[in-house]
Amino acid sequence: MKIRSWFKKNWKEMLIDIFIFGLASFIVLSAVLLVWISTLEIPDLSAFEERRVLQSTKIFDRTGEILLYDLNQDVKRTIIPFAEMSRHIKNATVAIEDDQFYNHIGIDVKAIIRAAISNFTEGDLLGGQGGSTITQQVIKNSVLQKDKKLSRKVKEAILSIKLERVLEKDKILEIYLNESPYGGTIYGVEEASRAFFGKSASELTLPEAAYLAAIPQAPTRLSPYGNNRESLDNRQKLVLERMRLNGFITVDEYEEAKGVVVEFQPQAVTGIRAPHFVMYVVEQLAERFGEEAMAEQGFRVITTLDWDLQKEAERIVAQKAASNTVRFNASNAGLIATDPKTGDLLVMVGSKDYFSEEIEGNFNITLSSRQPGSSIKPFVYASAFKKGYLPATILFDVPTQFSPQCEPWSRSSESPCYAPNNYNHKFVGPISMRNALAQSLNIPAVKTLYLADLKDTLKFAADMGLTTLNDPDRYGLTLVLGGGEVRLLDMTYAYGVFANGGVKAQPRSILKIEDSRGNVIEETEVISSRVLEANVAYMISDVLSDNVARTPLWGSNSLINFPNRDVAAKSGSTNNLRDAWIMGYAPNIAVGAWCGNNNNEAMGGGLSGLITTPMWREFMDIALKKLPQESFPQPQINTAGVKPIIRGEYIDTTLLLEAMKNQNSTNEENDNGNEANTSDSPKIDIATVYKNIHSILHFVDRNNPQGGYPTNPANDPQYENWEYGVQKWNEETFGLLLNTGKTGGVGEEESETNEEGD
Repeated sequence: MKIRSWFKKNWKEMLIDIFIFGLASFIVLSAVLLVWISTLEIPDLSAFEERRVLQSTKIFDRTGEILLYDLNQDVKRTIIPFAEMSRHIKNATVAIEDDQFYNHIGIDVKAIIRAAISNFTEGDLLGGQGGSTITQQVIKNSVLQKDKKLSRKVKEAILSIKLERVLEKDKILEIYLNESPYGGTIYGVEEASRAFFGKSASELTLPEAAYLAAIPQAPTRLSPYGNNRESLDNRQKLVLERMRLNGFITVDEYEEAKGVVVEFQPQAVTGIRAPHFVMYVVEQLAERFGEEAMAEQGFRVITTLDWDLQKEAERIVAQKAASNTVRFNASNAGLIATDPKTGDLLVMVGSKDYFSEEIEGNFNITLSSRQPGSSIKPFVYASAFKKGYLPATILFDVPTQFSPQCEPWSRSSESPCYAPNNYNHKFVGPISMRNALAQSLNIPAVKTLYLADLKDTLKFAADMGLTTLNDPDRYGLTLVLGGGEVRLLDMTYAYGVFANGGVKAQPRSILKIEDSRGNVIEETEVISSRVLEANVAYMISDVLSDNVARTPLWGSNSLINFPNRDVAAKSGSTNNLRDAWIMGYAPNIAVGAWCGNNNNEAMGGGLSGLITTPMWREFMDIALKKLPQESFPQPQINTAGVKPIIRGEYIDTTLLLEAMKNQNSTNEENDNGNEANTSDSPKIDIATVYKNIHSILHFVDRNNPQGGYPTNPANDPQYENWEYGVQKWNEETFGLLLNTGKTGGVGEEESETNEEGD
């Protein structure tokens, strides 16, 4: 009560004290800030027209001796007056970069506060959003060094205010438009307009201007010649939207511009080796260090590229793609090679010709998401092997309807039904997972995916590096036949995990980065982690390198057979042959190749192996000569106590012998009229065999294949459909013998019986 009473009497004095203390603190802090600012060396605006000497980033191969690209060796910059710039590019730039440009004094306090709050929440007070006005960007581009320091931000703000006092707004905007980076060696709207559209900046249309205004935010990532065209298109639409909101264009102009398809000129790049690889690296550098740092700080980048192999790969891809265009209507191709042990990207050929206008050669097909066809199957089988299934496990390759919503005998694949065919429309009956994978049979593959579980398989594929398969509800069981989309780069790295015994080396394309003085500022280490049990990886390698197992599909002396080296391989193609793949590896290299058309047009005239394999084989022969000979370790498989169907017997002898003992006992009682004579070798007749042939779901719980027999197999939603196909095969295989009364024992002399099969 005394405290409350004291507060009532003294609260006015307390408020006055707090106000005085706050005012004094503000004055002191302001004085300190002013003193600090006064100590800063502010460049004189007389140096404004003097441009800093740029030290260009240079990119080398893994030896550090072959120069692949000098980013600024041919810088192009043409200064034009403000009057010769299209009004659209002026308005578009202001709308997207600084819509208060004509109202502020050089800095936009509200934008700075917004940016500071955003950066603070993201944990990077000086990075992220800058809140920079066009005037600040002019100062930053022209006078100040671009370091991430608070002092530079303060200098930038002071000089921006000064600049606004001595130059008109239009002059500042003119300087900005003449200095802006548009990717690579292109600076300023005039050079950009001529490079992208083949016209001067005065002739730019509204949609074209919106594209130009969109690019400077991230010239490398938003390049019209890269693999992020969708991002550029979206930002162009944002520019148009901002122009409409700011009253620069009418609603009708906005709607009309949105519907215009803008055509870009072919990219003109000179003095570049391994262009797809270089642009891939440049984009990584831009994300890591920023566009400005690459242009100014003189980085020396040592990459992982093997130039000798790259040259051979480019030659081979160009030659084979030219031949495939004529023979198979496959106008493009790509090839990737990696080192499975280090994660090094050794070769990247993104098209048959980077400079080809006809096929959009600058588009890097190795980074594009395409359907992999059967080349995805090894990941499905590996997922099944992880759960306890084995290469010897028996599945029935018979016509099967996989939708429980459809009748078991239905062969329809119209939704919701799904009854795929094999590539040759033939079925072989019981077959091991080894042979099914090696011969790329579809029905056993779909069954394997069901046994492995779709979600578990997708998680496993992501662990292996296939991160684009992220929509399980869309794929369903079609995933194993290539229903999802993956990138050739990711696929090659993922196959490399099999090559490396289940250990995934983190992908890397840069070995070392040095500054202009030779100091190492970053060195990339090999980072590895186990994502798959070694023995499972050995199983996959053993299957994919088994020439006997794949002979029914490939023949005994095919292009994927390496008599003196351990090499695993798997091909794949999609419906209507829109994509043709071949993936392969030795213990010390992984190589993936793709053929097709960028526009997704169907190929024709041959199987995927005929289209892709010659290119892949020629490169593998060259690469293997450079590498020491290594062998795949043999998998260790213990079948003791394993169910017969998992270890490779489609007739479950355990259950069969039990049934035969019961049957022989009954027969002997009937024949002798007394107790049965037990026999160590009960007769196994056709009728009993016939009754004991079932699909794998009859013998295993798919979630625990190594566990006990299921008490009620029919509870599995796929059981009825799988069983129908198996029993139909059973009837066709053994039914004739039963119907004619010839039911001779298996492996014994024929005997007669009156018993008929079901």
